[in-house]
Amino acid sequence: MKRLALVNFLLFVSVILLHAQTDLTKYVDPWIGTDGGGNTFPGSCVPFGMVKAGPVCGQKNRNSGWDKDGNIHGFSHVNLSGLGGGCKYGNVLFAPVVGEINIQDYSSPRRNEKAELGIYEVELQKYNTSARLTALNRSTMHEYSFPEGTESKILVDLGTFLASLASVNEQQIFVGSEVRIISDHEMEGYTRIRNGWNKGNAYTVYFYAVFDTPAADYGTWKGDKMMPGVKEQFDTNEKTGAYFTYHTKDKQSIKFKVGISYLSVGKAKANLSEMTTWNFDEVKEQCVAVWNKLLNKVHLKGSEENKKIFYTALYHSHMQPADKIGENSKWQSDQPYYDDFYAIWDTFRASHPLFTLLTPSIQADMLRSLLDIYRYDGYMPDARSGDDNGRVQGGSNCDILFADAIRKGIRGIDYQLALEAMIKNAEVPPGGNEQKQGRGGIPDYNTKGYVSTKYERSASRTMEYGNCDYAIYTVASELSQPEIAKKYLNRSKNWQNLWNPDIESLGFKGFVWPRREDGSWLSESEFSVFKNGTWPDIFYETYSWEMSFYAPHDINKLIELCGGKDTFIDRLDTFFSYQRSNRRGYIGLFQISNEPSFLIPCLYNYAGRPDKTAEITRRALREQYNTTRTGLPGNDDSGSMSAWYIFHALGFFPNAGQDIYLFSSPIFEEATIFFENKNKLEIRAKNASEANIYIQSVKLNEKPINVNFIKHSDLISGGTLEFVMGPKPSKWGNNEIR
Repeated sequence: MKRLALVNFLLFVSVILLHAQTDLTKYVDPWIGTDGGGNTFPGSCVPFGMVKAGPVCGQKNRNSGWDKDGNIHGFSHVNLSGLGGGCKYGNVLFAPVVGEINIQDYSSPRRNEKAELGIYEVELQKYNTSARLTALNRSTMHEYSFPEGTESKILVDLGTFLASLASVNEQQIFVGSEVRIISDHEMEGYTRIRNGWNKGNAYTVYFYAVFDTPAADYGTWKGDKMMPGVKEQFDTNEKTGAYFTYHTKDKQSIKFKVGISYLSVGKAKANLSEMTTWNFDEVKEQCVAVWNKLLNKVHLKGSEENKKIFYTALYHSHMQPADKIGENSKWQSDQPYYDDFYAIWDTFRASHPLFTLLTPSIQADMLRSLLDIYRYDGYMPDARSGDDNGRVQGGSNCDILFADAIRKGIRGIDYQLALEAMIKNAEVPPGGNEQKQGRGGIPDYNTKGYVSTKYERSASRTMEYGNCDYAIYTVASELSQPEIAKKYLNRSKNWQNLWNPDIESLGFKGFVWPRREDGSWLSESEFSVFKNGTWPDIFYETYSWEMSFYAPHDINKLIELCGGKDTFIDRLDTFFSYQRSNRRGYIGLFQISNEPSFLIPCLYNYAGRPDKTAEITRRALREQYNTTRTGLPGNDDSGSMSAWYIFHALGFFPNAGQDIYLFSSPIFEEATIFFENKNKLEIRAKNASEANIYIQSVKLNEKPINVNFIKHSDLISGGTLEFVMGPKPSKWGNNEIR
């Protein structure tokens, strides 16, 4: 009895504490970024949730499953957020229909589509039905409303998944499925799919569903053949599905829960135990409460519009990777397991540093997961989805995550094993498909000092490998292994081997330029400083003008090669002002819509001009982000664009892999960050406004900071970080960073 009383007391206290939190969920709008190329997911999930329940609609079948155009095909359980290119997932599709089922097309036009944190709802015009969805980590609840009739049906389609309008080799491919009706209120099954964007091996999504209303009838199908009254379709590499039929009154609601697993239908059923109620609103509130706990890590004082952008960005940045602890389909392990690193090339620059700042324990689990993948799969991934590595876009950027973590003091990581994995990336060619993992082209890089045009993405790889080598140097130094550190510090300078001092553009000389295997440069008739590229090209999702600013580990040398501080500043000015494209996502040549440019506005700080950093970052926040459905500058890329906003709105931005944050221009009058170590940092930006964007002075706990950056250890020690803002540039922070 005493134990029970204690439990009840603790539950009471937890409820009080929960209600004592500020309700910040009202500032989250899941529609922000769903359109205009942002590709964010408008359905329901919890932070890092394995399950993301939402609509599959339209013909383009984006990774989020949602499109503004076209019919709704149904509601799937495994989705991604903020991605372009090929597709992945969109599995285990349910839909409320009426009448005879047309397996080839049971989709419906929609109306009254709504989404808010924890819930998605819509009406299907064709059937006069409606749907509400909410989700926890491994399970979902659906509530469907039907008209009066004897042919109301809930179907599950295990042959439907997200297709792709990208190149054929990025499309998902059906492998097999199976479905079983257990009783008049239970069904289970699985679907197996391979390929997709990461060209991955087959993954299997299992489900178990239980309904609150017994069915009047049932049936299954295989291929295109309907089989009324048949309970089971076993796997013959054909598409299968099932349905329950109900005799409904007008507006009758039927609820059902779905458990999802990557291991078995038994595990899917076990996962459903996290959902302990049939009350839809209670489940939704549980989902919302988890998000509110995360959102309350930052409190803000400022404009309501900026709060809405900020908290929605915080929401979007914590959707991926997916927490699949206990759901590893490849091996047994006592280590954490995360999937859908999609992709670290996108997320190492801002998203993971944000996790390190706000949720370092979760970041530690992610890094432990990467090391476990190395133990069993042989390489840490640069991208991973569906329990399979792939694709590497530039460098082996998992290296930078470990450098970032060790410099920022994250504990609980086997850094010696991490160093081993990083060295394998640097020394052992992946062989076969060089997009899968490791570093492609390193036979050139490790002998010639650059990746030649014999290999795809040669310039991007060379530049990124330099930064990855610096990450190895960092970890080796922290582990007191000087010989390894020295080797990779020297190798981190290899990016200079692609610096061609004779290339001239817009009045500036010296650019990153491709070299052949024999060491000769491509001619200017063969290549251009403005030539953008993708997988088979020389630059990946960037171009020479932009990538010639990419030496985040060696910026002082970059300034020297550009002709010194003054010329470097002029060059940055030109980069941000020369207009080649009027497309959204650009400021001059600056593609804020793509990650290689993320650090460039802060490079002014290294040359002693933080005022110019303030100008560009404030302009980007003002012009490229808003509260509409097109409110992001480009693909959110697993929350990367959102994380970029969060940092700069707070007034600083990380140079990933190092322990410093570069000051930019805070937009909120006050911001309080609550750290996991129980410290809190109060950020005050006196006079901050649209006019007062320039830092006049900075103090940390009343002690002046005269440099234009701050160390991670100083931030998480807490206290008060005070900015004084003004309408004109000041002399503050005009010392170069050395």
